[in-house]
Amino acid sequence: MSTVSNAMDNIEVRPLNFDVDKIEGQNPVWSRSHPLFSIYINALAIHVPYFERYLVKGLRSVKDQVKNERLRQDISRIIGQEAHHAKNFIAINKFLAKRYPEVVKLDGQAKDYFEASLKNDDIKKILGIIAGYETFTYMAGMIILNNYDQWMQDADPVLRSAWVWHQVEEVEHGSVAFDVFRYFYPQDHGYRRAMIIKAFFHIAAETIPGYVTMIKKEGYLKSPWKAAKAFGFFCNFSYQLAKSALPTLGKNYHPRNHPMCSTTQSPIAISWRKFYSSGEDVLQMDNEQMEKMMNTGNPV
Repeated sequence: MSTVSNAMDNIEVRPLNFDVDKIEGQNPVWSRSHPLFSIYINALAIHVPYFERYLVKGLRSVKDQVKNERLRQDISRIIGQEAHHAKNFIAINKFLAKRYPEVVKLDGQAKDYFEASLKNDDIKKILGIIAGYETFTYMAGMIILNNYDQWMQDADPVLRSAWVWHQVEEVEHGSVAFDVFRYFYPQDHGYRRAMIIKAFFHIAAETIPGYVTMIKKEGYLKSPWKAAKAFGFFCNFSYQLAKSALPTLGKNYHPRNHPMCSTTQSPIAISWRKFYSSGEDVLQMDNEQMEKMMNTGNPV
């Protein structure tokens, strides 16, 4: 596969299934490079599969009304990608619940929230929430891939592989939800901005309970220093998300033109796509395989 000029030029559905039974030591603190990152991303991910199912149902409900063929194709592709994401992260939630029983309750609450929204909200709000959330999923993808060496260089092969795949694809389809909302509501910039802000605070509110549960279980609340370090990472990641969202509030904003996506692509994403396309196994990449992957091509 040749490289593309923008990460959002090519949306490919890749039906991958990650085997949680192969996680090393069945340890949910899967990043040795940065244990707090793995705890944070585990907590963040508890509610994510239910948003992804929400996105699938919401976009599917309006797809037949879209007359632009390219956008219709992109809707089909984001639905395919997100359906596979949801399936894998529901399995990961079940794995996490073995060590953190509270995950079962949080998982159920997230499921109920998004199902209630689909039932009770009008389509404008549903598409607005989807566009707002997708603003942060693709930017989180860029942030995580850009910090790979610091956060994931030495990590469990299964969960690292799952998260690299997930973030690569989140960036690929990062403009679709925006394009769908703009297709139906081209002038309603204020509502779109409001949904971005709503999504940011909802993501934080969904992540905090799981994060506190996990850092408590892992002993981070036993000393003021460790607690400060844990909450400092949470605040820092939230700050990075908020800062990266500022360009999205502009009237002429489009995801393709975001500074994080418009000038260059993540070398990891480029190499991962080539590695996958060449038929290599991307389900359980150890450090040696990651090194091999990074040598498969030159970034643009």
